[in-house]
Amino acid sequence: MLIISIFFILTAVALPSVQATPSIHIRTTSLIFLISLFLVVNSFHWNYFVNGISLYNGLTNLTGIAIIGQALFLGIGSLALIPWAPLKTNGFSSFPRISTYSLFAIMTSLGACILVSCGDIITFYLALELQSFSVYILAALYRDSESATHAGLLYFLLGGLSSSFILLGFALIYSETGMTQIDNIMNLMNVSNEMSSISWSIYLGFISVATGILFKITAAPFHNWGPDVYDGVPTIVTTWLAVMPKISLILLFLIISIDLNESIKLITSNFSSSVWSTLLLVSSILSLLIGTIVGLVQSRIKRLLAYSTISHIGFILMSMSISNIEGGSATIFYLMQYSVTALLSFSSVLAMGYITQSSEKSSDLNWIKDLTNIVTTNPGVSTCLATALFSMAGVPPLLGFYGKQSVLYAAINSGLYFVSFVAVVTSVISASYYLYLVRVSYFDNSNNSNQNSMKVGNITSVHSYTLSLLTLMIISFMASPNLILDSCRLVTIYLYQ
Repeated sequence: MLIISIFFILTAVALPSVQATPSIHIRTTSLIFLISLFLVVNSFHWNYFVNGISLYNGLTNLTGIAIIGQALFLGIGSLALIPWAPLKTNGFSSFPRISTYSLFAIMTSLGACILVSCGDIITFYLALELQSFSVYILAALYRDSESATHAGLLYFLLGGLSSSFILLGFALIYSETGMTQIDNIMNLMNVSNEMSSISWSIYLGFISVATGILFKITAAPFHNWGPDVYDGVPTIVTTWLAVMPKISLILLFLIISIDLNESIKLITSNFSSSVWSTLLLVSSILSLLIGTIVGLVQSRIKRLLAYSTISHIGFILMSMSISNIEGGSATIFYLMQYSVTALLSFSSVLAMGYITQSSEKSSDLNWIKDLTNIVTTNPGVSTCLATALFSMAGVPPLLGFYGKQSVLYAAINSGLYFVSFVAVVTSVISASYYLYLVRVSYFDNSNNSNQNSMKVGNITSVHSYTLSLLTLMIISFMASPNLILDSCRLVTIYLYQ
């Protein structure tokens, strides 16, 4: 469906006789995602959880977790695209009208869907590059913006470097094993671990692959590019970059980690330690500390939210390092709640940019001080942003609280007391800058000199409905939390079989 849609959008953009506005392209693409979501859900079968189906000589695997991941990508993607429709307010355009948004959005989603169902390292790399090059182009799509061009170039160069690390790791693994299918490599790793005959080349290969993936998901200490890119590109693109490229890589990272947590071990005469779990825990601690401490001194909205994202990645890596059902279930659930809250927060900031547009070219809200008493302009959008911020902070009984609770519960039961302590302390500290945004939005006096140059605009009704839907998802989870929690646990049980 997505491949057919790519040719459809290409034809519509290329033919001058087709009088379709970018808004129509975006809404059509969102509808295509919903139709694809229905097709994916309709193909679901419980037997896939047990055995799965290998396609194209093992290049792809149709499994239950792959179908669930594809459904998550398509659902989140359809919601993330809705605010992308260009908008005219008070006689001036809020963003340049670019028709190729939807094309690269579909390519990103197609790469994510293939990535989570890959069964071979060749498919892995090709799907990764399909997704990566699409987001590189999206980041630099606004050619009239110097900051967006700089951010896109930075993203491309550093993203290419991380892809080189992944390719180097695959080369080392293939040179040692002579295999490309992931299942065969994992089986060989399990046998080699029992015989204590794992080569150092395989250690270095998997560490190189992990380094490249950690770089792409902005995990510390490979996070430096993230805040610069998030802040440089328009908010309308940041909303997409903050969610879609990450959730596919994290889900694939989880599938790989289930086998590697117990396979890659450093065994000596005195102790035995999982190299993979240790790598994830070190990155988790650094992400929690850097995402929290550096976020405290930020004065720009998107940079603050970028460091908040790094802190959330720390929670995900902590649960991913736990090689049991509780850790896997916590990872899947936290990934779901992160997708919803991150999408709501960036979409709310984008909506506020539409509402309080200035006479300048960009309608983005870049500085935290621009939120001063913005509740008087549109209390509904301010409430949506406050809900997302409270959920990120882990305030009960919102969705984010259950996510952090599940991760900490799994970590404490696995004996990770120090990491859990760091996570609790950083979570409490990070709540201060979430509450600071709420205070500025609701309680600070509107004495900003730029307020006089503001023109009050409107957002589309579909954008409003999207914000309302995401807010209700965060709030209404407390009505029946066991349904989703038990579903995540059930998925993890089949993953560990």
